[in-house]
Amino acid sequence: MPYTSLTRFAWLSIAAALITIFLKTVAFLLTGSAGLLSDALESVVNLVAAITALTALHISQRPPDENHAYGHTKAEYFASISEGVLIIIGAITISVFAIQRLITPTAVEIPSLAIIVSLIATGINYYVARQLLQAGKEHRSITLEAEAKHLLTDVWTSLAVVVAVFLVVTTGLIIVDPIIALVVAGNIVVSGIHLIKQSALGFMDTAIDPADITVVKDILSSYCVDGIAYHGLRTRQSASRQFISVHILVPGYWSVKKGHNLLEKIESAIHKKMKKVTIFTHLEPIEDPRSMEDEGIDR
Repeated sequence: MPYTSLTRFAWLSIAAALITIFLKTVAFLLTGSAGLLSDALESVVNLVAAITALTALHISQRPPDENHAYGHTKAEYFASISEGVLIIIGAITISVFAIQRLITPTAVEIPSLAIIVSLIATGINYYVARQLLQAGKEHRSITLEAEAKHLLTDVWTSLAVVVAVFLVVTTGLIIVDPIIALVVAGNIVVSGIHLIKQSALGFMDTAIDPADITVVKDILSSYCVDGIAYHGLRTRQSASRQFISVHILVPGYWSVKKGHNLLEKIESAIHKKMKKVTIFTHLEPIEDPRSMEDEGIDR
């Protein structure tokens, strides 16, 4: 998908955040509920995260240049780490407000209009989250996936808040409201830590998905006939782009042209199966013992 389409999803997330901030703020003003306030504050975090995501997508889609020969795709990891930090800050804010309500309980008024408004905002978040998740998985964008998972967390916590509001009304226990707000905050922290961990693994040059590695190995194995072999297969994921390097061993009497043609066929086969992949192949004579000694990263 082209660059403008990916940023379109970021703009969609920004629009959804602005709408839900307004709706959830209205719901809080109508009720004074700590849970609904926590929901509104999380939408503010969603807005900041969406703007960060848009910036990261702009940077990550820049073409390679003299100082960034492998592109700028890792910029997406900065966005998802920032989102994780923002999520945790939001959770701390919610916790402080909820603890104050535990110490000094305040009666909560629950007009049906507030519930309807909150559910509308939740529905908007769910729709946008599904759109972002589908686009993120299809185009391997960790930024869009992080946004989607964040919004889905918001959806489930929003539903929990609505349940809390009903419990306050039916049981008369005011303390249920701040307790649910603390549960929401805890759930948000878990989401933030997960995003930070996932992004950190990206900076550590983690291997590509095991299913994709299987695809690559199947393609390589299909060419392993008549004295052809491979070794030294290494992969790494850089946000939406994948990098693959492999050594192809062929009979030493082959001409350079014949060896080059084989590498072109292998690379073409991998490109047909995978999107946004950069492949490095190295040709070696299978009879030379030195060919077997350079599989490691320090060749």
